[in-house]
Amino acid sequence: MEKTVVVAIGGNAITQNNQKGTVEEQFANVAKVCDSIINLLEAGYRVVLTHGNGPQVGNLLIKNEAGKLIVPEHTLDVCGAETSGSIGYIIEQSLQNRLVERHIDKKVATVITETVVDKNDKAFLNPTKPIGPFFTEEESRQLE
Repeated sequence: MEKTVVVAIGGNAITQNNQKGTVEEQFANVAKVCDSIINLLEAGYRVVLTHGNGPQVGNLLIKNEAGKLIVPEHTLDVCGAETSGSIGYIIEQSLQNRLVERHIDKKVATVITETVVDKNDKAFLNPTKPIGPFFTEEESRQLE
């Protein structure tokens, strides 16, 4: 029986701090991770992937704001689902392409999931996970 390993790819590994977050950049960053994942598969592990999406959701929220006079904005939860889908697609395509290149007969599937949270959770009093970019006070004033 195969052992299962869970691999978590952070949103900042998919879009790095010095990058704009283009699709090409995200594909290139994910491709680097895929080789390590395939090594795990070749070692006999069943691999389950999960990923973050903080920078990607932040970028999508900026797009929402920039285009709100032309098209309706989406809520944060929908933006999260949209980025989960696009990141899942990037990972699935990259991993499946690498598997084909290495003649490994494995299938890849993307599953969008939801998280249920308690609105009264005390963690909401001290948020620690930013979404999107940080701005200096000067940059913030220029954006007003």
